[in-house]
Amino acid sequence: MIKLVVFDLDNVIIDGEAIDEIGKLVNVQDEIAKITEKAMQGDLDFETSIKERVKLLEGASVEDIEKLASEMKLMEGAEVAIKDLKDSGYDVAVISGSFDLIANPLKEKLDLNYLFTNKLEEKDGKLNGEVSGPLVEGSKADVLNSILADNNISVDECIAVGDGANDISMMEIAKFGIAFNAKPAVKEVADVIIENNDLREVITVITDLNSETNAETTEETVEEVTEEIAEKEAEEKATEEATEEKATEEVTEKETTEEVEEETTEEVTEKETTEEVEEETTEEVTEKEATEESKETNKDSAEIETSKKPDKASKPKSKKSKKAALPEVDIELAPTPEGVRKQKDEREELIAKIAEEREGFNKVAKEQRKIRDDLNDSLKENLKSAIELRDKRNKINESVEEAKKLRDEINEELKKLEWSSGRRDRLKLENEIKKIDKIIETRVLDIKKENQLVKNANDLRKQLMDIKEDEKAKDQAKDLKKISEERHGKVVELSTAAQEFHEKMLNFFRKTDDIRTEADEAHKKFIEARKAASSKHEEFKIVLSEIHVINKELGTNKSKRRKSEKQSSTKKNREEKEKAEDIFEKFKNGKKLTTEELLLLQKHDIG
Repeated sequence: MIKLVVFDLDNVIIDGEAIDEIGKLVNVQDEIAKITEKAMQGDLDFETSIKERVKLLEGASVEDIEKLASEMKLMEGAEVAIKDLKDSGYDVAVISGSFDLIANPLKEKLDLNYLFTNKLEEKDGKLNGEVSGPLVEGSKADVLNSILADNNISVDECIAVGDGANDISMMEIAKFGIAFNAKPAVKEVADVIIENNDLREVITVITDLNSETNAETTEETVEEVTEEIAEKEAEEKATEEATEEKATEEVTEKETTEEVEEETTEEVTEKETTEEVEEETTEEVTEKEATEESKETNKDSAEIETSKKPDKASKPKSKKSKKAALPEVDIELAPTPEGVRKQKDEREELIAKIAEEREGFNKVAKEQRKIRDDLNDSLKENLKSAIELRDKRNKINESVEEAKKLRDEINEELKKLEWSSGRRDRLKLENEIKKIDKIIETRVLDIKKENQLVKNANDLRKQLMDIKEDEKAKDQAKDLKKISEERHGKVVELSTAAQEFHEKMLNFFRKTDDIRTEADEAHKKFIEARKAASSKHEEFKIVLSEIHVINKELGTNKSKRRKSEKQSSTKKNREEKEKAEDIFEKFKNGKKLTTEELLLLQKHDIG
């Protein structure tokens, strides 16, 4: 992901060359232009050329320069481009060999994150002809490396935009270099070339370069979050199943006890029957929940598998590898310069059309990626809500179990009290009388047996009349029944609340399924658009390679010769400067100088 975009100042952010404009204030613009040309030809190194040009500015009014800075025109689209980059989350830096008096007002105006320029020394409101700063002796690559190190940014997270030879050093270390209305030497090392004087074109280029990286980062983040949710679901489900298994065993034991005691009392039977119905309902809820959570876990796993894609191996950045990425082309050049220029015009028209089509696909991919990411965010929120509802339901179910336990304890006391009060003997006698009466009614008996059974039944009725219940125990049993009913009502109330939370939870899970389906569809459209954009980009690279071949035919060879001559001249100039410094040291020690040596000292401004 790109984090930092670095610009040159002169002829990139501002529409002009600052030192030329300052030179006009003191009528030395022609002399400055001559020194600039010598530097461009390699007859002077950058350090010497900048010092000589600034020396010509001696006496210029600081106030006039500040006024000039406020009037200098920005490059078309500069404010829009930088604001768009800032709004999109990029840091923006300007690294320039230009000067603080021109650049400083722009830092606040454009809200730049970093600004590095040279400083024009002044005294009493006038320039004194001296200059200092990081770009007098150092290179732009040195300054860029310092920014990257201080802010924990890698070169693979940086784009550099420039137009001149001194921008090449920072463009070579950045992940991508953009040549903006640049010199031929700069175009040779650039990844992207912009020929129009509109800085807004940089936005389109950066969006294109960064879109695929951003998509992969987003997908990895979604996958990580989805995996985390799935792991949490699995852990909670395992814990829940263990709890439910234990609860089921307890319910089974209770049910067995209730069935044995059911024959002893009609009132207890009614309560236990109600409890059985309620427990069956709770078990159905548990089964639904387990099925739904199993389904959710499976779908989460499917989501992870669907969203996953192979990681791209991160490779060290090098200009050589980037240039090698362009395909080799076999183009038959026209025999005349006019014909070659026509070929270039045709391909520039074609590459503009391809770039427009590629941007259309990139726009669709960006829109679908946003839709997908918004849906995935909504999906996570739904899962979060479902989990919160499940936790609330589980907490209420714990209260249900506690309320059941208290109710069952009261029922046990009630049973013991009823047996101890004589009720057990009464029930036993009543059952014996019922059996005898049933035999008399349903069987054909001889008179002797029937009379005996009637006598037995009458004797049992006499015993039944003699049994008296303990009134105190009877009152206690009545109170216990009331408490048991209250606690049973609490169980029903809590179970109803738990069921409501369970239904809400299921609704969120169903909604999550719908959202996931929409997100999958958006992801599919995103992949299709990105593949189409990649295909167009391959066409773009082929045409760009053909343009490179044409550019070389139109003047690159001459540019390379100038570059070679410049390197040779720069080396010679450096050796002469070292020789001049050595001569000056000897002169300070009393050595007489020849005319040639004096000229050498004057050329390099030593002494």
